[in-house]
Amino acid sequence: MNKPDNVVTLRAAGLTADELDLAKLIVVTLNLEVRAEDVDPEAPLYGEGLGLDSIDVLELALAISKTYGVKLRSDDENNRSIFSSLRNLNQHIRQHQGV
Repeated sequence: MNKPDNVVTLRAAGLTADELDLAKLIVVTLNLEVRAEDVDPEAPLYGEGLGLDSIDVLELALAISKTYGVKLRSDDENNRSIFSSLRNLNQHIRQHQGV
């Protein structure tokens, strides 16, 4: 049975434009088999949720640095919180852009 079209629309509507851009970066960078529009902004990125592992997070940190000019350090004590969801990661990027 096919999903109704409005399911994707409702989830995509939950993403801000910045979150959608970040989701696209994540999907492309990590070659994920999910559409950026289908990424739940509140779902965990690491482990469950998108299922990212530590290598994925390192690749993603490099892509974020190149794209947004925001450095994400592996020894940052806030990494668990920063990478807890797409929404948290996006907020961190926006807060540290141009700093």
